[in-house]
Amino acid sequence: MNFLETIINQKRTPLEAAKKHISLADMQAMAHEIRPRNDFKDAITRKQNEHVKVIAEIKRASPSKGIIADNVDPKKVAGDYKNGGASAISILTENNFFKGSIEDLRCIRDAVRDVPLLRKDFIIDEYQIYESVQIGADAILLIVAALDQEMLKRFMAIAKECRLASLVEVHEDKELDIALRAGAEIIGVNNRNLVTFEVSSEVSEKLARQIPEGIVSVSESGIHDMDSLLAATDAGYDAVLIGEYFMRAKDRVAEVRRFVDRI
Repeated sequence: MNFLETIINQKRTPLEAAKKHISLADMQAMAHEIRPRNDFKDAITRKQNEHVKVIAEIKRASPSKGIIADNVDPKKVAGDYKNGGASAISILTENNFFKGSIEDLRCIRDAVRDVPLLRKDFIIDEYQIYESVQIGADAILLIVAALDQEMLKRFMAIAKECRLASLVEVHEDKELDIALRAGAEIIGVNNRNLVTFEVSSEVSEKLARQIPEGIVSVSESGIHDMDSLLAATDAGYDAVLIGEYFMRAKDRVAEVRRFVDRI
């Protein structure tokens, strides 16, 4: 069994428990009373003559690296990212392998009101989309490798109805084709293979040439220095998503600012 299948299988039990605590109908009703506050797509779109945008991620741990940062205060980290000039903040809410929680996003929403928040998780059920609105997300991650095309289209439609942006993540040509045929407006190219967890920057370089003009593009994983940032910029990406590097930084504000300003 690969990493992705393992993670998804581990999601099912807590998801069913959540539905027993708050029903799908109740979650839908709550979501319809709430609307995302910030425009994620606009925030990460690189305008003419602008530097590549930075999405800074709160990531406590990962299956490949183990614990990345102990004793994380999500409000403090989010504040550092905002003060460093991040265009958006990504919050990993998966608990078993990444040690995150929906409470991380909820408390960040209360503390940081004017920066778009991306819920990064393994979304396999429409319940999680309504839950994302309820906890304060402005955007969600949809992973093509975890969904078939019809499910992807349906989830994107539900998200749009809830005024959530969808960052549709791909890793190869076939997945990019599925995402585009489903109508994705924001494509995230993950340099990390979710089956093996190996990272290669060549993935972003290759797929960048196949992303049509007008689609907002994000390069994810493996960006940790100016060379990798400039490579993403030169490839034409609108934004980069950086997690582990910022989480390990001693001065997160300064490091985010350095990447935002390319200094």
